[in-house]
Amino acid sequence: MNILAFESSAKAASVALCDGGGFLLAQSYQNTGLTHSATLMKMAEDLLKNINTQIADLSLIAVAAGPGSFTGVRIGVSAAIGLAWGADLDICGVSTLEAMAYHVSEENVLVCPVMDARRNQVYNGLFMREKGGITRLCEDRALSIEELMEDVASRRLPCVLVGDGARLCYDAFTKASVPCSLAHPMLQFQSAWGVAQAALNGRRISPLELQPSYLRLSQAERERLSRSGAESN
Repeated sequence: MNILAFESSAKAASVALCDGGGFLLAQSYQNTGLTHSATLMKMAEDLLKNINTQIADLSLIAVAAGPGSFTGVRIGVSAAIGLAWGADLDICGVSTLEAMAYHVSEENVLVCPVMDARRNQVYNGLFMREKGGITRLCEDRALSIEELMEDVASRRLPCVLVGDGARLCYDAFTKASVPCSLAHPMLQFQSAWGVAQAALNGRRISPLELQPSYLRLSQAERERLSRSGAESN
């Protein structure tokens, strides 16, 4: 089984090909700020071409389905759905946060993926890395750093921060004397490899069933609701 995975939930974008055991066969990564809509499918095409792999050799398409940048998540999900639909393949949408949890290899630690959600919040999920794999401890959520810090402190476990919001949380945690560490710099940000790892235990569905997970309304939706509320007053 070969899994082609997409990750475009933040500034960086990546595409990875893994075998059925999760072994990384190839990965393409860019963090240049180029538009995902212009780069993501080209990265996938070039990756497959460079390792002489055809779409027919794939068994599953995996994608980070959120949370994250509304535009980035939408682009990744749309690309994955289009490819899976055209190739008559199943798809697996995974949590961006769960995918990042696979970047941490230390066992018996609290894995704390965090993404900067703006508006004084972070996207977060908590996981436990054990010998048997990753165990989810809470649902994905959007909350303040202070609320996250209280939750982490109450669990009294060594904590490893990973994600583009990790440094932000690390500074706040250490200032409040909450024990924590940062994941290795090479593993700090989202990657399609992590998406493929999460997909190994994920639910395979039809491409038409996949829905993005944004956790909260987009700015445009918030503004529309605000205008609607003002007009009704």
